[in-house]
Amino acid sequence: MHNLPPLSLYIHIPWCVQKCPYCDFNSHALKGEVPHEEYVRHLLADLDADLPLAAGREVGTIFIGGGTPSLLSSEAMQMLMDGVRARLPLSPTAEITMEANPGTVEADRFSGYQRAGINRISIGVQSFSQQKLTRLGRIHGPEEAKRAAKLAQGLGLRSFNLDLMHGLPDQSLAEALDDLRQAIELDPPHLSWYQLTIEPNTLFASRPPVLPDDDALWDIFEQGHQLLTAAGYEQYETSAYAKPGYRCEHNLNYWRFGDYLGIGCGAHGKLTQADGRIIRTAKTRHPRGFMNGNYLDRQHEVAETEKPFEFFMNRFRLLEAAPREEFARFTGLSEEAIRPQLDEALAKGYLTETAQSWQVTEKGKLFLNSLLELFLAE
Repeated sequence: MHNLPPLSLYIHIPWCVQKCPYCDFNSHALKGEVPHEEYVRHLLADLDADLPLAAGREVGTIFIGGGTPSLLSSEAMQMLMDGVRARLPLSPTAEITMEANPGTVEADRFSGYQRAGINRISIGVQSFSQQKLTRLGRIHGPEEAKRAAKLAQGLGLRSFNLDLMHGLPDQSLAEALDDLRQAIELDPPHLSWYQLTIEPNTLFASRPPVLPDDDALWDIFEQGHQLLTAAGYEQYETSAYAKPGYRCEHNLNYWRFGDYLGIGCGAHGKLTQADGRIIRTAKTRHPRGFMNGNYLDRQHEVAETEKPFEFFMNRFRLLEAAPREEFARFTGLSEEAIRPQLDEALAKGYLTETAQSWQVTEKGKLFLNSLLELFLAE
């Protein structure tokens, strides 16, 4: 039996009240009502079709993303979670995260979601400036964001996360740091603090706003990083900070090249089989097609030559050292296959190596793309 990596489950809820101008996720502005129970029935049918790929393995983490999963009624969430538990062995200590918008209605449903089994909520705050929120097309205000965070705090969940962006249109250093201070004041165990990037096929791509220049972005990152560190947060991934013991287990599993089932519109999966093959799945993106019962868009086996790049593309995003034995264990390849690339990375000062692990250096972090390119298939 191949030594299989841990297994997670990702569930995609595709609807939003309105589409944000920076968003390139598979989300669709809601026209009319959310088809709560009908969509859940399709999600569970999609999961049924994927079960053979998971071969009865235990699921350690679940992440419900979107779109805006908190548009789903708490009854539908209960039906979804009951359906998942009936189909998959779930670890008794499973981390179960749901993304939520700070909008008033959804915050009131939090306790219903908790009863369904959600034990971690990720709140999409983005900014505490009303002007910036309007510019980002967000429909909540700063006070709603604070209320949602306090609600999450009061529920006694396992953890909660605040999503915050920096490098916003016309944002000054003082404004960016003020956002961060307000987030830290709410005392979330986890903070995702990431830079706004303009993605193709978004409204911002067709009408680009003026963003801070590279020097300003560096100042924001450097001073923001100091603020977070002083407040007791540890950076463990490019844009993720957590208090000790509160890292997001689900995201860690992605970055450690773990396996995951992906169900729902546009969801992606990666599943290692007993014979060592790695299967990637992608689901139908549009709700219309998905809810006609056409779940699978495409499925392919990862070629042996692509495995090194896929492994390191994830692993080297984490700031922790990468155990050398996991390369062979999770790809089925010997380290000898990538020895020339490793030697080049070491010679260029991108990596250090011990008998147990590889560690990306400060230089390697700055030139991460150049480091990863060494492992691209010819």
